[in-house]
Formats: sequence, C-alpha cells, structure tokens
Amino acid sequence: MECDYLVVGAGFFGSVLAERIANELGANVVVIDKRDHIGGNCYSAEDQETGIEHHLYGTHIFHTSSQKVWDYITQFTSFNGYHHQVLTKYKGVVYQMPVNLETINTFYEKNFTPTEARRFIEKEIEKENIVEPKNFEEKAISLIGRPLYEAFIKSYTIKQWDKNPQDLPASIIARLPVRFNYCEDYFHDAVWQGVPSGGYTMIFENMLNSSGIRIRLNCDYFECRDEFKVKKKIIYTGPIDRYFDYRYGKLAWRSISLEKKVVDVEDYQGTSVMNYADLDVPYTRIHEPQHLHLERNYAKKQSLIFFETSCNNPMEPYYPVHTQEDKSNLKKYKSLAKAEGNVIFGGRLGDYAYYDMDKIILAALECFEAAFLNV
Repeated sequence: MECDYLVVGAGFFGSVLAERIANELGANVVVIDKRDHIGGNCYSAEDQETGIEHHLYGTHIFHTSSQKVWDYITQFTSFNGYHHQVLTKYKGVVYQMPVNLETINTFYEKNFTPTEARRFIEKEIEKENIVEPKNFEEKAISLIGRPLYEAFIKSYTIKQWDKNPQDLPASIIARLPVRFNYCEDYFHDAVWQGVPSGGYTMIFENMLNSSGIRIRLNCDYFECRDEFKVKKKIIYTGPIDRYFDYRYGKLAWRSISLEKKVVDVEDYQGTSVMNYADLDVPYTRIHEPQHLHLERNYAKKQSLIFFETSCNNPMEPYYPVHTQEDKSNLKKYKSLAKAEGNVIFGGRLGDYAYYDMDKIILAALECFEAAFLNV
C-alpha cells in the first residue's frame, strides 16, 4: 500500500496529525492501529445491555485552558459541560479528593477556616522536617503531612504501582493539588471541561473522515510495515522502546484491569468515580459511567459499573513508572529517535510520558506547525 504519510496509532496524537496533513496539505495518509478500533485509550461505546455510554479504558474527562486546543477540538464535537469530582472512601467514610478544606475538617473532626487549616497542615508538615523530598513518600508528606498521606495516598499508591512509595520518584505526586477551600471541582483551573456529547469515538470518526485518509485496523506495525511504501514520513505513536526492539531494555509501565458489572439499582455510588484508599480493598476505583452523561435519558432500572485494578500488562501500557533506570534508558531511546530522519515520535507511548488529552492535542498541533508548516 502506497502513501505519503503513515500514522501508527489512532489515538489523539496520530489522529490530529493525520487530519491536519490530509486536510491542510492535501496529502495521502494511512492510519493503522493494532486494535480493532480507532481512538486509542479514549475509545468509548454504548454498552449493549444497558445502553450506557462508557469508556473502555477508564474514565476520561476532557479539560483545557488552551484556546487553541478548544477551537480545534470543538470542530469535531460538542461537550456536555460535565465537571469532574473525585471522592475517596477510607475506612467506610467518603472524603473529597484531592485534599481540600472539607477533607481536612472531616478527617480531623475540626471546623477550620481556610487560614486555620493551612496553619494546621503546615505544622503537620514541619513535624517531618523534610527539606528536599527524595521520593514519592517524602514529597507527599511535604504537601499534606503524614496522617493525610497514610490515610489517602500510601495504600492507594501501593495498589496502583505495586511498589513501596519510597521507591517511586517524587515527580509522580507533583500532580496532586492541595486546597484550603471547599472547591470540589477536580479540574478547577480548566476554562473548559466536559465529556463529548456523542462520546469520544465520534470525535475520531469526524476527525478521520477525509478522502485523504485511509484506516486499517487490526494491523500491528511491526508485523505489517513491509506492506507499506511510505513516500515521506512515518508518525509513530507506539512505545518508543518497542520501535528500537528494546535495545536498551523495556521501559516500565503500569496498566489497569476493568471488571464490568451490571447492577439492578438506579444509582450505585452517586458519582462517576470513587477511589478506594484501603489496602485490603483489592481494587483502586469503581467507575459508574452513567454520571458522565446526565443529559442522556438512560433507563433507571440498571446501572453499569467497572471495578478498576492496577496490574502489570505490557500489552496495555498506561502509566510510565519512571524509575532511574527508565529515565536513563529513555535518554538513549530519545537519542536514537532523533537519528530517525523520516520518523516523528509522539504521544504518551512515543514520549514515555503521562499526558492529559489537551496536552497531546496541543503537542500534535505544534508538531504539525513545526514539521510541516515551518512555523
């Protein structure tokens, strides 16, 4: 099969570049994916039994403060205005996450004002005398103190990463905000957020709906690459270490397993995502996707839930672990990638990085401008 450009992977990075190349440059693009669907980990579908739209690879909430990203993505979908809230159950009590004023007051059985709560937590942090956090645990304690860390973070992290938090890099916890007000919006700093009204899959269908784009599914690049004659460039969004045949070893990833269950209740947990912080609870989260689409008139006889468990599954990489060995090997792989003159690497797997959706879209748009428009 002959084409100007071959895009490996039909997630956001690959799909955005395929759309831009086909529609702006008028070039011929082939998009391949080893799965049987487009959309990568953002793929969504209606459950046949309940009719509830759900995300097959875990709950995804779109959020951004980038006007550029918002203007681009809204060409292909509208959003329902859903605002994400995360709750955590610890010893049978439900708390707000990330830690906010309500979390602090409920946990410590206090009625602090914002200023009082801040001073209280500062004193908890000072007890540990951590000046320069050297690992995940020290970083978390330096943000919220030991009691809150041990209640809400430590056991959850052990389940999530299957490692002692002392053996994880501090950078993993850097994403955790701490608030001294009653803000319950998880993405409170995002100008726009929501879930695509028609589901995520429709975004990719619209994005790739071009006469210049051909799609081939169930196609593993490493098994079928000899079938393609690429005139110009390859956009590769798979694992960077796999591309180079694991020359410097495999980069470590964590994955998830989702166990589906249909329950005969109108509403199982009252929210889209509930975290479970106790170590004796085997799963990390329960997803209830009906709460993502309150605008839809779902039947109220049953609900759909998913039990999420963290696991090692090299076939479905989700979260880069980023050990010191990983970081060292990644530099070597990045050096090899720079030498591949006709290949563009990108996306979570291609960069070995945990990106939010809007950051991937922005990276793809900027990549197109730099590599194809010389902007």
